[in-house]
Amino acid sequence: MEGKVKLPLLKKPPPLLNELLDPLGGQRSKTFRTQIRSYNAMFAMTSIGGKVDNRVNDGRGPYIFRLNSQTYHRIGTLLPNNNEDPQFEQLYFYDTENEVQHRMNAFSSNPVNKDLDPSIVDALVQMFDESNNLVKIFRMSRDRFIERDIHHLRLRLIGSRTTDGREYNLPTCSEIAAIIVCDIGVDNAYRDIIVELKGGLHRINELHPSYMALQYPLLFPYGEDGFRLGILCRNIDGISSDTNDFITMREYYVFRLQERDDEGHTLISSGRLFQQFDVDAYTCIEAIRLMWVKNNQEKLRIKLYNGLKDAVMRGDTTPASAGKRFVLPSSFTGSPRYMIENYQDAMAICRWAGYPDLFITFTCNAKWPKIELFLSRKPGQ
Repeated sequence: MEGKVKLPLLKKPPPLLNELLDPLGGQRSKTFRTQIRSYNAMFAMTSIGGKVDNRVNDGRGPYIFRLNSQTYHRIGTLLPNNNEDPQFEQLYFYDTENEVQHRMNAFSSNPVNKDLDPSIVDALVQMFDESNNLVKIFRMSRDRFIERDIHHLRLRLIGSRTTDGREYNLPTCSEIAAIIVCDIGVDNAYRDIIVELKGGLHRINELHPSYMALQYPLLFPYGEDGFRLGILCRNIDGISSDTNDFITMREYYVFRLQERDDEGHTLISSGRLFQQFDVDAYTCIEAIRLMWVKNNQEKLRIKLYNGLKDAVMRGDTTPASAGKRFVLPSSFTGSPRYMIENYQDAMAICRWAGYPDLFITFTCNAKWPKIELFLSRKPGQ
């Protein structure tokens, strides 16, 4: 975007995490990087919806993270329901004197996690207590619950920020959350996350600043804010920026995925967890695009497609199949109109230039000198 997108750079990770992510850190680091998704899930404060498909990982190629069905994040309650074991954010709140054992028990049933190191878990607990603002909030809630024996406590994770998203300013605990003892007022924004003491699961809005930090504490060890609405583009021409010229979610993640020498390399050093983050971020972008299409059907002139004749042409000859539809435009990648438009373009090229004689594929060679030179700057990649 020619410099219009400017975001705060990620800080270097705490010493412990920096040591565990070091590819040259020995066997302990190697084991941690192999099981980094399990360690992250052990400390994640939210659960991820969707079904992970591991069939593609048959040992004959690099690790691939594939996620099926709709993707979303959910958060539970501060205390587990009766006869249930604590998990996710509850492990920061419930019986923290035996926290390491609770975290190990939550993952011991899976044979893949049999080699998880309790000493690493204990060290990560201390690291998050010292550096992560979101963890500090759950600890403060626990202390207040124990000291005052409050049974109507709620935790509100605030969805709005007063700071400028273009400059680095790690939010304080009071800016990202509030402990609520009485009833919740009507002035709460719809993107706020309200964590009840007991109850059911609550789905988190993709636009909440802590959406990714709650799910990936190892990637954002300080509880850094993620994407949120209202981040202005950078003023690069000396003219005041348009009030409607905001950074999109796609532009935000494009900026985050780049490598910079003066930035912490927590993301790109996280291996399999980085792949999971990539897939998660893409599904968020696609969900926002679908939301825009759904809310802007008039602009897309869908009435041209919703006539009875069009329904019959589509094969919708029964009343049950003629419900309310949301039409995806040809600009939405993967939509039916997108595929048809590409097919028509291909046929037009064939009519003009003739049908192809050869179909050539070109595969990248990982041993190219330029690729090896670039990767040599990061040992272990």
